[in-house]
Amino acid sequence: MTKGRNDENSEEAGRSFFKLLAALVLGITFFALTPAHAKGFTPKYIFLFIGDGMSYPQVQSAAYYSGKDAGGIVDVVKQSTNPADSPEAGSLSFMAFPVAGSAQTYDATSFAPDSASTATSILTGKKTHSSSINVDTTKKIKFRTIAEQLKAQKGWKIGVLSTVNLNHATPAAMYAHQASRKSNYPIGLELVASGFDYFAGGALMEPQDKNSDKTSIYDLAKQAGYKVAFTQKDAGALKNGDKAIVVAETLADENAMSYDEDRRSGEWALRDYVKKGIEVLDNKKGFFMMVEGGKIDWACHANDARSSIADTLALSDAVKEAVAFYNKHPKETLILVTADHETGGLTIGFAGTDYNLFFRTLQNQKISYAKFDSDYVASYKKNGTSFDDVMKDVTALFGLMAPDAAAHNAGKDKNGGLYLTDYEYGRIKSAYEKTMNGDKTRSQQEYELYGNYEPLTVTITHIINSKSGIGFTSYSHTGLPVPVFAKGTGQDSFTGYYDNTDIYKKLASLTDVKQD
Repeated sequence: MTKGRNDENSEEAGRSFFKLLAALVLGITFFALTPAHAKGFTPKYIFLFIGDGMSYPQVQSAAYYSGKDAGGIVDVVKQSTNPADSPEAGSLSFMAFPVAGSAQTYDATSFAPDSASTATSILTGKKTHSSSINVDTTKKIKFRTIAEQLKAQKGWKIGVLSTVNLNHATPAAMYAHQASRKSNYPIGLELVASGFDYFAGGALMEPQDKNSDKTSIYDLAKQAGYKVAFTQKDAGALKNGDKAIVVAETLADENAMSYDEDRRSGEWALRDYVKKGIEVLDNKKGFFMMVEGGKIDWACHANDARSSIADTLALSDAVKEAVAFYNKHPKETLILVTADHETGGLTIGFAGTDYNLFFRTLQNQKISYAKFDSDYVASYKKNGTSFDDVMKDVTALFGLMAPDAAAHNAGKDKNGGLYLTDYEYGRIKSAYEKTMNGDKTRSQQEYELYGNYEPLTVTITHIINSKSGIGFTSYSHTGLPVPVFAKGTGQDSFTGYYDNTDIYKKLASLTDVKQD
């Protein structure tokens, strides 16, 4: 029996349908597996947030602090007091990002690297020695940064923000090429020569060279067409398209921005500088903004957990400004939040509190270690202040109280309590005597106790840390991996576990820049 024409047409139609269906499925699959930039979704606005010294423990301690402890006090952010039997973690803005990865951080010198070499890895995709910025291990070959490539090849505008000095290691790694991170004046010269569009944060280190026979970096910047702002009023007056260097009006230790814990009412936070930066940089071609929470690192070097937490929360707030921009440009914006390395060997959990954590105890610390040094310890040493009078300040500023027999019998010096044990009280008194003697020599045992910090101050922070159930193992950097949070166009490129040099490589691939 032969088939009729209608049957043949029906079979042909069926085959055509299945071919179309197969092509559609293959097309969808190909589209899903194709990198974002190959689909025409190349990011045009990129934010790179670097929490200096901020690994997983710093992120998680800030999240726990903004949540609530078991059995009681609650949510420092919302200032609520709902009782609870179980702990509840808070959340930082970038913890809600859809993609998270991890990056290892070693450099050409060590598994425990520094900021210069790790920022070089992130921004150039190449390893170098600790303390070197964007040069190879011979210190002769210069590496081009992703910021320089985007500026030169794409015409993007570039922003560099930091809570520490603008020619410190991490911000310098955006634009400088030096064998030593300590070449402050030459780094400043490279800042001006970069032609980047917006700098904001702490003051320059050595804006005048050591011999004071060369022009100030600030004057050179003005000659190059930069508006240099030293007040919030002048910073606030900046407009879209301005080229600017903004130095925080209020400067603290080492001429950096204030720790967020010490920031006064009305004083600009990192978030404010990011918001102004977006306003200044916004354009149709694109921009790349690097934002460093630099004093997270400084706090962890000093083993000041409360200040580390405050500045990590400040970085989280700054990220919210980028998210607000992303919400207006979702198909063109990529936000990354990562770190250069971990600092301090921060641990969540302390032998003296077993499995228990009492983050609420840290609420009693009202001042950073640095401000306590400058505003109080310096005065104690000058005036010979008695230990009893010093303890009054310790109670007012850190909540720690002298031993009390009744409090001890009631267990109030345990489980996050603020009464000192006799042992803790003795530690503070010994540290007070060491500080008042002004002796800066350290035996190995004393270094383990105090590092290179004021014995009185670091002992106070160690004790309140311990009562909270957290602690540090080092005054230096460690070899922990760091998180990489991603949101926006190209976000899926940042999943997995990889080397920090891959951050550059992924950004270069997404933006189609020619790699050197």
